[in-house]
Amino acid sequence: MSLKKPEIVKFKKILEDMRAQLTHSLKGSNAEVKKPDESTGYSQHQADQGTDDFDRTISLEVTSKEYEILRHIDRALKKIEENTYGICDITGKEIPIARLKAIPYATMTVEAQSKLEKGLL
Repeated sequence: MSLKKPEIVKFKKILEDMRAQLTHSLKGSNAEVKKPDESTGYSQHQADQGTDDFDRTISLEVTSKEYEILRHIDRALKKIEENTYGICDITGKEIPIARLKAIPYATMTVEAQSKLEKGLL
């Protein structure tokens, strides 16, 4: 059962909205991470500096994950243009609609994704 045109249009809208929201979020995250730390100096307690460093590290990790999701969204949008959306990049099998509803930017079946993550592909 391949996806019908109205379903693809709906998924494209969802992906575009996700992309816009993520892009907006990333702009704020980048500005926060790049912001100079005005409080750095001898007057700040070491524990406070450690907390600030930890917060900055967490922000960088979150930003990294968001960029990864953005890459997946871009790939899914490209697949829509290529008329291959809903088809696994690895196996060529159809991706179940339930998976696409849960993760609209999925480009692989659960089985293929699992094998890839385990290093079996």
